[in-house]
Amino acid sequence: MTYAANRVCHDADSHIMETVDWIARHTDPELRDRMPPLNLSKSATNSYEFIQQEVEKQKERAARGEQPSDVVHGLKGWRAPGAFDAAERKAALDDLGFHRQLVFSTFSAGQYLQHEDMDVRYGGVRAHNRAMGEFCAGDDRLIAVGQLSLADPVRCVEEMKEGVRLGCGAFWIPGMPAGNKSPGHPDLDIVWQAFCDLRVPFMLHVGPNSKTKIPEYENNGLPKPKDITGAEDGENLRVRDFMVLSIAPQQFLTALVFDGVFERFPKLRGGVIELGAGWVPEFLRMLDLSQRIFKKGDPTLAAMPMKPSDYIRRAVKFTPFPGEDVGRIIRDAGPEALSLLERLPAPRGHQRPDRPLRAHLHRHQRGRQGNVLPHKLRKHDGGARLDVDPRRRAAAPEGLPDPTRPGNPDRAGPANTSAHPLAALRPVPYRGTLLSRMTQHVSTRP
Repeated sequence: MTYAANRVCHDADSHIMETVDWIARHTDPELRDRMPPLNLSKSATNSYEFIQQEVEKQKERAARGEQPSDVVHGLKGWRAPGAFDAAERKAALDDLGFHRQLVFSTFSAGQYLQHEDMDVRYGGVRAHNRAMGEFCAGDDRLIAVGQLSLADPVRCVEEMKEGVRLGCGAFWIPGMPAGNKSPGHPDLDIVWQAFCDLRVPFMLHVGPNSKTKIPEYENNGLPKPKDITGAEDGENLRVRDFMVLSIAPQQFLTALVFDGVFERFPKLRGGVIELGAGWVPEFLRMLDLSQRIFKKGDPTLAAMPMKPSDYIRRAVKFTPFPGEDVGRIIRDAGPEALSLLERLPAPRGHQRPDRPLRAHLHRHQRGRQGNVLPHKLRKHDGGARLDVDPRRRAAAPEGLPDPTRPGNPDRAGPANTSAHPLAALRPVPYRGTLLSRMTQHVSTRP
């Protein structure tokens, strides 16, 4: 039996573990010599040799016809089944039993996404999106998450269109200003319009976001601890990084709300992935409080036709960390705020985060006042359980690529047969409580 058993599961955060030449193989020839190498400082290994050894081991598994089993409890990182080989990822999904899986890259953005040479930056973005589309093209369950840089809005839109043609179903953008401009600046309107026209959501994800940690706080006279991957001198998360992860997405979303982006583009949708969700209820309250306090002196706030928090509720989904009190978040912020995730095969993937999730929900159910538990538990590769309503389907606009056929740019899209993983919620009865069913969040590619 699969990990998901007979339940419909959508994974909002899986990863590719890039091989050393992953970007180089997909970079335009004239840019290859200028593209920096893969930076492994945020991984648990600094060894290209280690990655190559895992590539050879995967080839040996394939030659033996070895099939993945018990993937959710298995190895992580480059050792995981399907970490970098598309055929093996298909077999891993078979073992897990997932219906759909958003697929992010892991370390490759460090090669180009903040590069000062815009040709290298956008050349790297295109190489990344080619590689993602290629990896996900062989299995309709895989949803490639492309990357974009907002630094040059015109080039950003060009790469978004090309990424959709290549098969990307969502786009990861850095949660930071676009150069010296707010993401809500009118110069960026062509980007948000393109998201709406192409019907793809934006994604914020842990990684390339505004720097919020003040380094002097680490000068505490104590030995530097290992990072979350176990590396002694690694550059991945430590406890002080973790504590301020939510600051960058709050700044970014605040700009989109108060600069009027969500008002001007009501079809815009997005996800905040692997940045936690425990902070979301207070963030929503503070948005509304800030409007009430400052609207007398700021006519743009006074003119907003909706509560600031309602723009977020309408447009954005958040993924809680395993161990966060999901029942409390739902009671506090409402059911519409959450989507859920794992992280396989990334090193920080979890084995059974459903257990604390269930415990939190059941505890709140016992003490609930009314219908406060909107999530119907569904086995998910890392804490997210949401039932998909197959009756809600979205058709791609005539002439756009079929989102269910990545890699087939000429095929117009028929009705999708499943919902986007970052989906809106519709209540259904479950165990005597009004819980929720995950349905269509945005009429986009799945």
